[in-house]
Amino acid sequence: MKPMLLAPLLSALLVACGGATAVTADPAADTPARADTAAALDRVIAGSWRTPEFVARDGARHPKETLSFFGIRPEMTVVEIAPGGGWYMELLAPYLRERGTYVGAIVDPATVAENRREAAERGRRALAERQPASVFDRATIHGYDPAAPRFGTDGSADAVLTFRNVHNWLSAGNAQAMFEGFHKVLKPGGVLGVVEHRADRELPADDRSGYVAEQTVIALAEAAGFRLDARSEINANPADTRDHPNGVWTLPPTNRHDAADAAKYRAIGESDRMTLRFVRD
Repeated sequence: MKPMLLAPLLSALLVACGGATAVTADPAADTPARADTAAALDRVIAGSWRTPEFVARDGARHPKETLSFFGIRPEMTVVEIAPGGGWYMELLAPYLRERGTYVGAIVDPATVAENRREAAERGRRALAERQPASVFDRATIHGYDPAAPRFGTDGSADAVLTFRNVHNWLSAGNAQAMFEGFHKVLKPGGVLGVVEHRADRELPADDRSGYVAEQTVIALAEAAGFRLDARSEINANPADTRDHPNGVWTLPPTNRHDAADAAKYRAIGESDRMTLRFVRD
């Protein structure tokens, strides 16, 4: 499926859903260009269009620090993989609107079993219905087949970003194919940014906790041809013990736990997360 503008898609649907430890130079280094980028990020983070529930999570998701660490600039073509409810899309689409391109890569409903199509359509609607249209009108979406993922023309993207998705691909058995797809769509020198719930050890293949070991993610990326460029503790949470009865979904924001345990899990906060930057050489 080719990328499509969100505004026309909406019409169709209405008719018819801490600090970084750098391995190489830090792209967030203090330069005049970086100062301009930081100011642009500040403006979108303060955007009036943002969903209030999303804004409330800024302290846990650290959007300015995370996007700065990945080196995302307003003139880039950025592919966000599986944007879900649109948390980062609400920032990236307006941030890239004037000089760059935002692509939300979503599972094409036609490529999955019927019992999974509604979930794919919900994701498509979440992007298409973002308001005001004047902020999101230049964003695009791209449908992909999870069995043979392609995220656009080979060598067309400056960056690919994925937030808390790797565990799903491991469960589905297509994680390596996804990373290979990321490598193909990126230009030489392009960046792959990964945020994922972090396990404290390697986990068995049938684990369903939502946590993933850093070495597992690094191995997937390196096998696809990436080089680990830097890692960060921006999204770390030392209070996360990782031994919750319903895995990461026990914690905020999902809160899949007994009401009596609400204070306990609220005190822990969101999961401990790795933040890794890879480069396609």
